[in-house]
Amino acid sequence: MSDLVHDLPDDTIRDALPLKWGSVAPGVLPAFVAEMDYALAAPVADAVAAAVRRGTTGYAPLGDLGVGEAYAGWAHRHWDHAVEPDACVVTGDVIAGIRLVLETLCAPGPVVVPLPCYPPFRDIVAVSGREAVYVTTDPDAPDQESAGLDLAAVEEAFAAGARTLLLCNPHNPLGRVPRRSELEALRDLADRYGARVVSDEIHGPLVLPGLPADLGFTPYAGIDPRAVTVTSASKTFNTAGLHCAVVVAPDHADRALLRGVPLVQNHAYSPLGMVAARVAWGEGDAWRAALVERLGHQRDLLADLLTTHLPRARMRRMEATYLPWLDLRAYGHDDPAAVAVGHGVAPAPGQAYQPGLAGHVRLNVATSPARLTTMVERLAAAVA
Repeated sequence: MSDLVHDLPDDTIRDALPLKWGSVAPGVLPAFVAEMDYALAAPVADAVAAAVRRGTTGYAPLGDLGVGEAYAGWAHRHWDHAVEPDACVVTGDVIAGIRLVLETLCAPGPVVVPLPCYPPFRDIVAVSGREAVYVTTDPDAPDQESAGLDLAAVEEAFAAGARTLLLCNPHNPLGRVPRRSELEALRDLADRYGARVVSDEIHGPLVLPGLPADLGFTPYAGIDPRAVTVTSASKTFNTAGLHCAVVVAPDHADRALLRGVPLVQNHAYSPLGMVAARVAWGEGDAWRAALVERLGHQRDLLADLLTTHLPRARMRRMEATYLPWLDLRAYGHDDPAAVAVGHGVAPAPGQAYQPGLAGHVRLNVATSPARLTTMVERLAAAVA
């Protein structure tokens, strides 16, 4: 199945990914943006091209063009998770959806944000007029089993008045799949304190091969009916620029509130994004299977490359995403990402995910084996 996933060639990749590849000088390999260097899945590309030929470039419709039904089918097939199609409220992207939920559904009070975190989590809490309370997941835990959420710190934050927690499931940047037992413990804490969990599950489809049979993705709303999920097909299918995500609100009153906001509060989704999401979730199973197979090979290649070129680097085995988290402190640089750019590779700096955390980078393996090899060789030359 891996032949379904095609590398973007050098002569078109800058046009295809203008932020990722256009933000660096020619000759520098970008590894900082969570986009894949792969061509669009054929069903998605064909559907969007056909929609453009039909002239589907106007305002988004009042309905959802079948997005909710497609996501419900996807959740049922992949995770045996029951979602009502009408529970899916379309929004522009995951961060816009989180802001909509914070402003519309979440009780007053601080918001718990586990660190390290996707940087816009911190920004969207501030933009929403909330105070962030940070709890730290040890970014240097020796293995993924011991890198879980600090539930004692979460309870302390709830006891002090926080009433919302932003969950990243699976975790970015740690590449970790939360264990069901952890999520159940979090649910119990949230229930005890009347708090709500808002779960970003954009990486849910990107659980990688080779994990124990009992370690799979658990949709958080499947165990906590008060939770709200925000997700998108964009990370799995590389369609971020088309702008479509969903807020999944199991509670009928919650979804009514979400649909009742003024248009200016939730309007940044596009009909092309809705077409792409519907087709990705409805027809993209084979491509997704080929993608995670490819990403599993890339993860394993990275481990071999680190052994050869960066033997003092520390990396837990990635369970999900295509964004490995590297501890490079043994090489003595506070900001190895800044050093690396001068050697032709641009990873994301660890400080972006946890301010003040020195010596870490987030890499991106969703590229060709040749590009990944060159990235690691250049990173090794930079820090060594």
